[in-house]
Amino acid sequence: MFLSWTLLLGLSLAIAPPAQAPVEFGSIARRIAATAQLAAQEYRDGVAEGRVVHQAEVEEARLFLAEAKRSAGRLPPEVGRVVAAGLDRAAELVAATAPPDSVQAAVRGVTEELVRRLGVELDEVPTLAPSLARGADLYQAKCASCHGTTGRGDGPQAAALDPPAANLTDAAALAGRSPLDFYRRITLGVAGTAMPAYETQLSPDDRWAAAVYASVLRLPAPGQAATVPPALRAFATTARMSDAEIASALGAEPAGAGAARVAAVRSFQASGPSGPAAAAHVFDTVRARLDSALLLAAAGRGEEASALAFDAYMAFETIERSVRASQPALATRLEAAFATVRGRAAGGATAAELRRIRGELAVDLERAERLLGERPSGTQLFTQSFILLVREGLEAILILGALMAVLVKTGRGNRRRDLHIGVGAALGASLLTAILLETVFRVTPAGREALEGITMLAATAVLFYVSYWLLSKMEVAKWNRFVRGKVEGALAGGSGLALASVAFLAVYREGFETVLFYKALFLTGTPGAVAQPIVGGMLAGAVVLCLAYVAINRFGVRLPLKPFFGFTSAFLYYMAFVFAGQGVAELQEGGLLPTTLLAWGPRWPALGVYPTAESLGLQLLLLLALVGGLVWTFVIEPRRLTV
Repeated sequence: MFLSWTLLLGLSLAIAPPAQAPVEFGSIARRIAATAQLAAQEYRDGVAEGRVVHQAEVEEARLFLAEAKRSAGRLPPEVGRVVAAGLDRAAELVAATAPPDSVQAAVRGVTEELVRRLGVELDEVPTLAPSLARGADLYQAKCASCHGTTGRGDGPQAAALDPPAANLTDAAALAGRSPLDFYRRITLGVAGTAMPAYETQLSPDDRWAAAVYASVLRLPAPGQAATVPPALRAFATTARMSDAEIASALGAEPAGAGAARVAAVRSFQASGPSGPAAAAHVFDTVRARLDSALLLAAAGRGEEASALAFDAYMAFETIERSVRASQPALATRLEAAFATVRGRAAGGATAAELRRIRGELAVDLERAERLLGERPSGTQLFTQSFILLVREGLEAILILGALMAVLVKTGRGNRRRDLHIGVGAALGASLLTAILLETVFRVTPAGREALEGITMLAATAVLFYVSYWLLSKMEVAKWNRFVRGKVEGALAGGSGLALASVAFLAVYREGFETVLFYKALFLTGTPGAVAQPIVGGMLAGAVVLCLAYVAINRFGVRLPLKPFFGFTSAFLYYMAFVFAGQGVAELQEGGLLPTTLLAWGPRWPALGVYPTAESLGLQLLLLLALVGGLVWTFVIEPRRLTV
């Protein structure tokens, strides 16, 4: 189910009570138009070739038409009757499983009546700027065949057109055109030409993206030093302005340097929030409307509360398809919860009941936002993968090198074969551990979220332990005592097995940590998106380890232990902090932990920080443990040893 930002704009306007002045009828008209257009879109998604293919979408179309008709009752009586009749006609077509185009035509008739009788503008101008990149893709796919790849009207099919395709690079001829003008032409087509109507072929979002891209083809590259004044940063404003009007507002000529400044305004508008940032904006809007609906319901204004709760649902519809693609059950649960809030708000529910329903809905909204939230970038994943492998590998090399050195110094160089046996066994055990861990994930898909959460929390515990262990061995003297103690304990036993066991445990510990850390790292995103940067980091790390091994063993290069241990300790603590928040989130998703939302809680997905008491509590414990470890290592222990 798809709903564009343009519908969100129409629905974000305040709901006017019937007794308001006539000027307020514009917001009601925009609400009716947006709701009816959504009904037509949902119906188109639910019907194909004269039969229902998705019953849920058809039911939602009926719901939206009923909601639009309810809002029509708040218009002046003579207008409301005509609009209601048009909506009834659309509802009859839906009930008869009529072609989607006929439902679209009926809805268009309703919007035309609203414009004619109320004199309001129903243009669907989005609050967020469309993407120029998306517009470029659509232009090449839909428009370049006639208008040409650069917009000069010289596409492969242009020669057969009469009249010819417009030259979109003609700045003088098009200086009076705005993106809204392009949007209207893309939506409705141009009568008497080969320009088709894309109203039913492209979503409003895509039509706006194509319109904005078409409106910059006549402009030069944005001036590097050009700044966009705050008054021209709102797309709802500049979408209605021609190039000449923008140039006038800038105090510049529409040609030359002035054209570059106009291009900066257009490009600035095309770089609005997208991806996770846009999703976060939607969730903020949904929560704000739900909270406002609760306040209205508590004040006894049930009808208005229900309407505002419906607006919250329609805002959620803009990202509902993305949620459903990943977790259909969560999307279905959210839709049902929105319906419950809307019905109970109008049905006289108590404040306590509404708070309970709102709390349950808030938990699922939090899960949905995490689902669509920030994911680590490829650069972050590559860097983390690279540092993990280099750190674990270098520590194994350092321990083995130190063990070998102690054997040589004590005159037992002939026992190095025992160390090699232990290393080989440890590598085989590490590989077996990786296979077993992956097998567990493959055979238990039902509890995947719980298993992912447990893995991340296990990685958190090990990462924190290793971080502190490195911190405690930063001093060279402490490191030497640690290594010598390991060797002397093994040699005291006299058997080769004891010495091999020392090497095995030293290397297998690093191997086990590596397997666990990489599994947790793979769980931070979708498999297809994270595999390439993580594997790339592993390969780069392997190259560095080979070079380091040769440098240490062949040329006697020594690593500066204190900076190396200090940096890697901090890095491992950072990853432990992130995995802690993400692990709790996975366990909450799997139902193994409750979700207690904190209204004041921060949200930094890149750091694994979410506004729940459970995740923030664990991360607070890690911070306290960090402070305690630092105080013990650098303050208390040195004094104790001195005494």
